[in-house]
Amino acid sequence: MDLVEVLPNRLHMLRFPIGQAYLWQDDGALTLIDSGNAESAAEIEGAIRSLGLEPDRLERIVLTHCHRDHVGAAGELAARWGARVLAHRLDAPVIRGELPVPEPVLLDWEIPLYEHGLTVPEAPPTPVDEELEDGDALGFGDGAYAVHAPGHTDGSIGVHLPRHGVLFTGDCVAAVGPLMLGVFNVDRARAIDSFRRLAALSPDVACFGHGDPLTADTAAALAKAAADTPA
Repeated sequence: MDLVEVLPNRLHMLRFPIGQAYLWQDDGALTLIDSGNAESAAEIEGAIRSLGLEPDRLERIVLTHCHRDHVGAAGELAARWGARVLAHRLDAPVIRGELPVPEPVLLDWEIPLYEHGLTVPEAPPTPVDEELEDGDALGFGDGAYAVHAPGHTDGSIGVHLPRHGVLFTGDCVAAVGPLMLGVFNVDRARAIDSFRRLAALSPDVACFGHGDPLTADTAAALAKAAADTPA
């Protein structure tokens, strides 16, 4: 795992072989956006300690959607440190193991990528403490709130911190190569609509589920990529 500073003393990316999570610091409290795979808990704790912080400051884990590379370590971290797990109402039953993970509608070129993604360990059933709706306050980041962004999964969300100009897109948007619509969508048309909705928030910093964060000319790049995405 690589630990990458995005905003000094505020935001770090935790990059795994497949996927990534983000650690946000408020005064006296930590928030994790996504949680890596099921084998990531020890590495995440080590990363927190390497920053001179204590894992018991972890107050919440916000899950952008139900896929294994995003939710895997959430249950273990929450059980160890008392963090609350938050996810959208429509993905919460999948995260809890009550419903199967929805199958995406794959484009031909996505099939080998999807098969590679399945090498990530399956996520164990994970309790969800708070089921989110669009616009719900998340309790960190001076006013962070959930942005329902369906299409990748029905309950995919973005996380917007307007006072800091930061947007976490989950897998709705990817930056592996060119900035683009994320892959493995259950509903491509809805995913494109969600991409455009997220781009319209015009953040200064955009953090993706896959690919490096965008920190310069971010709003313009998101707007162009969203507008150029074919149906």
